[in-house]
Amino acid sequence: MPKWKQSLYRIIFESDTPAGKLFDVVLLAAIIISVTAVCLDSVASIRQVYGPLFRVAEWCFTILFTVEYICRIICTERKLKYIFSFYGVIDLVSFLPTYLGVLLPGAHSLLVVRIFRLMRVFRILKLGHYVAEARLLSLALYSSRQKIAVFLLTVSTVTLIAATLMYLIEGGESGFHSIPRSLYWAVVTVTTVGYGDISPQTTIGQMLASFLMILGYGVIAVPTGIVSAEISKQGKKKVTGKRCQECGEEDHAWDALFCKHCGKEVPKPG
Repeated sequence: MPKWKQSLYRIIFESDTPAGKLFDVVLLAAIIISVTAVCLDSVASIRQVYGPLFRVAEWCFTILFTVEYICRIICTERKLKYIFSFYGVIDLVSFLPTYLGVLLPGAHSLLVVRIFRLMRVFRILKLGHYVAEARLLSLALYSSRQKIAVFLLTVSTVTLIAATLMYLIEGGESGFHSIPRSLYWAVVTVTTVGYGDISPQTTIGQMLASFLMILGYGVIAVPTGIVSAEISKQGKKKVTGKRCQECGEEDHAWDALFCKHCGKEVPKPG
């Protein structure tokens, strides 16, 4: 690979160099401003005043993300792997709707453009591509998936049992016309949302509701503790966002010299 491609690769895909960090910061700022503009443009009163400004800004961001996408394809070794990867698709979707809106004229063009404009919100998903800690969080969630699954299965079972009991205790007189309706109430209660559209009237029903309310605190606390423990464990491994130029693998330790997936030498931390 030519040196200029290697330098471009380090700037775009790596975050352990001053140039790479600056690129990440600038791109993050552009993404946030762009998403903010999309949100503001959906407000009719604001769009009437600043509509032309939003259109100019959108084309500026579209050109910026297009150039970024092309640069990523140019400097990566496995172009098709990047193009069809999750973030490659997200990168494409982030600017493609603007061009499609121009190429689809007609009586219903405004409706089509609006549908495509909604897709531009997906560019916020690219935020995780440039934050090294995102890899740490994803690894922690993946490692704790079985524990969380068992916990959620247990909570779901208890919630279903409570909904069935509430249906038998309260009945239709209190609004619990069916088990699905009671299950809706149980989910609202155990998640501590508490809409209040239906509520138990009997003493036994209120006691059962109190049990679910207390259980709701565990629904929030237990998964948080599981993920926090995994984050602490993964953080000790010092996993970084160093990316292999050959296969694209990112889960490398700070002091790794070779890719654990393909064996190619990985860039040294800056």
